[in-house]
Amino acid sequence: MGKSYSQGLAVTDSMIVRQQRILPLKGEVKASEGDTVKAEDVVAVTMLPGKVVPLNLANKLGVTPDMVGNFLMVKEGDMITKGQVLAQTKGFMGMFKTAVKSPTDGEIESVSRHTGQALLREPRNPIEVRAFIDGIVVEVIPEEGVVVENRSAYIQGIFGIGNEITGEIACFISSPEEILTPDRIDESHKDKIIVSGELIPYESVKKAIEVGVKGIITGGINDQDLKKLLGYDIGVAITGHENVGITLVVTEGFGNIRMAQHTFDLLNKYNGHRTSMHGKTQIRAGVIRPEIIIPKAVTTASDGHDEAELPFLEVGKTIRVIRQPNFGKIGKVVAMPEEPKVVESETKVRILEAELEDGNCVLIPRANVEIIAE
Repeated sequence: MGKSYSQGLAVTDSMIVRQQRILPLKGEVKASEGDTVKAEDVVAVTMLPGKVVPLNLANKLGVTPDMVGNFLMVKEGDMITKGQVLAQTKGFMGMFKTAVKSPTDGEIESVSRHTGQALLREPRNPIEVRAFIDGIVVEVIPEEGVVVENRSAYIQGIFGIGNEITGEIACFISSPEEILTPDRIDESHKDKIIVSGELIPYESVKKAIEVGVKGIITGGINDQDLKKLLGYDIGVAITGHENVGITLVVTEGFGNIRMAQHTFDLLNKYNGHRTSMHGKTQIRAGVIRPEIIIPKAVTTASDGHDEAELPFLEVGKTIRVIRQPNFGKIGKVVAMPEEPKVVESETKVRILEAELEDGNCVLIPRANVEIIAE
């Protein structure tokens, strides 16, 4: 077998990037096919239903459920305000009335004549979906969202945390081994996406948050520093929704791992460029990788350039090891034996031979590597 398909970790100076921007519920699409959009532009909106608040009117009025309708002062579908009288008894000779007031703003969703209970719906919350990248709307999905496309420099990380952000890259380290220390981060980096080499110390992350840095791109991070930052151990569930005040993308892995030279060179090349980034990560049940997207001139797949192909393992490909004992190391495939071999786990698997950056040649199960697409 000369080559085989494998999961890839893309690091490339130019590829067509498509971002599907979809609402959580059906709503209104604001953009049209062919529109040129900026990352911060709203392309679709919807209203997320508010929380349901039950209110037992029969108990509060002191009547049977079937009598509640006689005392209602509102009807289903009415908008209400906090403190508004919803139901009221007639009392005795106009006195001793019992009134039930709304505990919230919202609307009357339903009133049951069988239980005497009203369901109030808190105000709806507007949800806006933004383009996330500068580009062209190439497809509109009615009532749901759009697909935005552009030719961009593109880097996938191995792990990340934090929401979608847009900012300028600030790469002020001189090599992929260099560690960004807290004293080098200052107010001039507010709203920027800064770059560290083989590690970002916890103290540097805290300093970045203090001065208002939007994002950090780093080769590695210590797992205990990550736990200290989040306040808990990261699990296998999807990341990307953490509210720690910054978005973090790790390109290589956990611990002191030098950033790949090609990744560093790309970030350095586009120093000062506007960039979109997110930390969403999921390893199981559908792989999601954090992404760093650096839009070039606004173009689409019809600009005459070839699109990126699926990554294939073959001799000469650059790979990253994603399992111990060589986790995070970069190398090149030098041979791909056809016969399966028995490995340490006593299972027979297909392997490859790789020359790592330190010069060592190792045999690795093919499932334990991912391609760095260049």
